[in-house]
Amino acid sequence: MSKYVPLWKWIKENHTDNFKLTHAEIEKILGFSIDHSFLTCKKELLEYGFKVGKISMKEKTVVFERIKK
Repeated sequence: MSKYVPLWKWIKENHTDNFKLTHAEIEKILGFSIDHSFLTCKKELLEYGFKVGKISMKEKTVVFERIKK
């Protein structure tokens, strides 16, 4: 099981189609800092009906988008 599952579940239960979270908000949900493994594990989010949109290192944000069925 991925260490990011708590974040994926939070995103699925958020009931919002497209939204942006800061790194600080993500870290609060997870209880730890995100690292480069996030880039590899982000494909897991597809199983929860979402995908990672834009990742801004400058703004320290990540955009999440619901997958249209």
